[in-house]
Amino acid sequence: MAQGWTAAQIPSQSGKRAIVTGANVGLGFQTARALARAGAQVVMACRSLERGNTAAQTIRAEQPGAEIFVAQLDLSSLASVRSFAATVLDAREPVDMLINNAGIMALPQRERSVDGFEMQLATNYLGHFALTGLLLPVLLRSAAPRVVSVSSNAHKRAQLGFNDFQREQKYAAFESYSQTKLAMLVFARALQAQSELHRAKLLSLAAHPGLSATSIARKLAGPPKFIIPIVFTVLGQSDAAGALPQLYAATAPGVTPGGYYGPSGIAEFKGSPAPARASAQAVDAANGTRLWEISEQLTGVTYDWTPQG
Repeated sequence: MAQGWTAAQIPSQSGKRAIVTGANVGLGFQTARALARAGAQVVMACRSLERGNTAAQTIRAEQPGAEIFVAQLDLSSLASVRSFAATVLDAREPVDMLINNAGIMALPQRERSVDGFEMQLATNYLGHFALTGLLLPVLLRSAAPRVVSVSSNAHKRAQLGFNDFQREQKYAAFESYSQTKLAMLVFARALQAQSELHRAKLLSLAAHPGLSATSIARKLAGPPKFIIPIVFTVLGQSDAAGALPQLYAATAPGVTPGGYYGPSGIAEFKGSPAPARASAQAVDAANGTRLWEISEQLTGVTYDWTPQG
């Protein structure tokens, strides 16, 4: 339990290197900001270089000397994922933290990625699966690497519909989003199992922000848009507070391997980081095995656990 834990309690991250996806706004921005404040070198992996650079300038203005770098990454494109990963691998520097944070939420209409995948699945999950696998060699160069995959309370409403994984037969905006967040949680647990199987030192964890006021719901179908910020403000918390569970998972000592963290308050809407509740679907090892197989088939990425020198 991390009762009362705040970003001020992040241990020194001096000498560590972090990659945060979707770091130009919301949870990703707050995560990058806090890690830079703790002394980490942070790569802000953003779809828009312009927005990424603007966010980086904000952090540099607050923290002169912060080691912040911006790189282009569109998780909905496997070519972009491979290009980003190739640049990181070419540097041959250890990566201590990979925060799989970026996401889109509940697109009103089914959209297809450039690779032909359902867009939410491509952006929220498949891109992160591919990215983690491609970056595994430099993660394994770290003395104590951690991968944090961001899920959501919405995962509890989801099913992994393997018979219609890309929602081609029946698309519903929020159901598709919820499935991607369930996939992220199942993946985090499966990645930990893989790490243990291969006797690797990598820790895989998951986190969710509760009900946090971010821009992810800007395309949300359903209620009038002016209602959404009111609900999030009354029942939820700021994006800075929402980022705490993923920051805790990424940096706190004594985390549980394969652990899942979220806010400690009622319904896990807000509060300081604490172990979160996962659905039965999320902890089913058979789901992890099947999801891993499908993810390899769709992305063409397999994980090489060969120890790195």
